[in-house]
Amino acid sequence: MSDARVHEARVHEAERLRRWRLVLGGGDQQHPDGTGVQLQGDETKIDAALSALYDAAPPGPRTGRRSNRAGGLASSAPSVARWLGDIRRYFPSGVVQVMQRDAIERLDLHRLLLEPEMLEAVEPDIHLVTTLLELQHLLPETTRATARQVVRRVVHQLEERLGRPTVQAATGALARAARTRSPRHADIDWDRTVRVNLKHYQPSIGTIVPERLVGYARLGSAVRREIIIAIDQSASMGDSIVYASIFGAALGSVRSLRTRLVAFDTAVADLTDLLHDPVDVLFGVQLGGGTDLDGAISYCQSLVNRPDETVLVVISDLYEGKPGGDFIARMAAMARSGVRCVALLALSDEGAPSFDHAAAEALASLGIPSFACTPDAFPDLIAAAIDRRDLARWAGDHGMVTRR
Repeated sequence: MSDARVHEARVHEAERLRRWRLVLGGGDQQHPDGTGVQLQGDETKIDAALSALYDAAPPGPRTGRRSNRAGGLASSAPSVARWLGDIRRYFPSGVVQVMQRDAIERLDLHRLLLEPEMLEAVEPDIHLVTTLLELQHLLPETTRATARQVVRRVVHQLEERLGRPTVQAATGALARAARTRSPRHADIDWDRTVRVNLKHYQPSIGTIVPERLVGYARLGSAVRREIIIAIDQSASMGDSIVYASIFGAALGSVRSLRTRLVAFDTAVADLTDLLHDPVDVLFGVQLGGGTDLDGAISYCQSLVNRPDETVLVVISDLYEGKPGGDFIARMAAMARSGVRCVALLALSDEGAPSFDHAAAEALASLGIPSFACTPDAFPDLIAAAIDRRDLARWAGDHGMVTRR
């Protein structure tokens, strides 16, 4: 092996051991880490930031060996503020968000989020938003304005990513659904026109003489579809609520759609009037509590005036918390009347949480598809529902988890 290759191998091995040292900690005489690596410079500060989070004993009893590295955030605002600054300095944004979430969950630092100084120091992400929504009834007035600013930053990022694709998908689907036989020249669907007029091909002149034009009708201001989004306020649906508010606001901006947003637990809250501002929607929900699916679907039924032109999206884990109701029968009746119904077990990048498999399978057997949907796929889902495509087939084509 050449000297250059020997040097490269040694560098690679040293880097591998350095990383293992940061993962394992320094150990002690009884439990050495086995790397023999001595950290220097910023590496010691990175090690301290990791130790403060992952070697600190969480609240309550803890069993098992813990590393001998010194660590802990001491549950004080100054130490947490310093720690937040350190991790933002030494780790990329995605890692910072994971470490923040671990700190809140492992060390029970929820109460520190009630201080505006802490909120100003954190890296905002969707998980922080859901945590703030859970804590919103505890927020003092001095912190509430800062919390709204943090939520608005995340909402703005999500709107930039998801808002325009949703509007484009919805308007495109509405245009495809609004066909006419007397289109303006600019609205002619030439591919469809050629197909329906192939029998009129004239061999003598080598072309088709179209007897019928097919095109798209101008959408104008008429309402052509009605969208009802019903979102479960269970604590496990936190991410789904955030995304639903973004999509509801985007769909609410389309003139040819009438969009309703309904949030429910043991009661139903119609948040449609807040759709102009997703932040207002989010602070209008109450995460946690029971679930009355039958009451929620009953309310959605009352909103349906044109079944054939209505799409119902129920975002829920399908666990019914109130005995005696039958939300499955209600959804089946809506589907028979012409409503396009779909049950999303989650609207999240992290897949479906625990859900009622029996309820999902019962809906699927009635022709109502039930699956988890990622936020990036939701615009295409709405387009498929407006187009009246087979949603179960659409879900299979997009690799969604369906229940049949």
